[in-house]
Amino acid sequence: MRVSVKGIGFDRLSMEEAVRDAAALMAEEGGHYIVTPNPEIVWLARSMPELHSALNGADLVIPDGIGIIYAARILGTPLVERVPGIELTEHLLDICAEQGIPVYLLGAKPGVAERAGENLKKRHSGLVVAGCGDGYFQEDEPVLASLRASGARLILVCLGFPRQELWMASHRDEVGPALMLGVGGSMDVFAGDVKRAPEGWRRLGLEWLYRLISQPSRIRRMIKLPVFLLSVVWERLLHGRASAEGTE
Repeated sequence: MRVSVKGIGFDRLSMEEAVRDAAALMAEEGGHYIVTPNPEIVWLARSMPELHSALNGADLVIPDGIGIIYAARILGTPLVERVPGIELTEHLLDICAEQGIPVYLLGAKPGVAERAGENLKKRHSGLVVAGCGDGYFQEDEPVLASLRASGARLILVCLGFPRQELWMASHRDEVGPALMLGVGGSMDVFAGDVKRAPEGWRRLGLEWLYRLISQPSRIRRMIKLPVFLLSVVWERLLHGRASAEGTE
């Protein structure tokens, strides 16, 4: 079941259910992909039809941002919980390490994926990192050939939005039997170049505020969150008014 937030359908799943469904996709034949949109991505999709299609065309659409959770609640169609992409990734890496499933890391600046891979192998004993590649490639085919040759069943795609969503949607049938998971800046976190918010901030839904304090340059991006939520409130008010008029 999907819940629509500004035209993007989010799967109504708990973290446990998301891990279960993602693991099932890894085991299936064919190419699959998962997106983890936050309010900024959803807002951009309003003016980018190709991004809108890429998001709604994903096998799973995961509510990564706390703003999505608030918006669904305001609209009267609450989601189960926030499912941060980076935490979903960690759970899937546990499964991959236990079952010997190869993983490919794609994205970020040169050298970052390699450092991330070394850190992840230390954290997930037995993890097989079948390949790494940065996000500065100009041609797709060499990257796709590398992905297919690696035999990876889980591909972490960290190309930044909207590039990663569009790239996964365009190449889902060219990566072999694999699941692509778009997780934005997570590669920098795995490499140790960027720190996540402390657990207390995350538990309170204030990870976005921690990022803003840590990186003040993000203010232009963060200002879109209240605009997004205000548009959701207005949508709910209009819907309520239309419903009331319909009963007269």
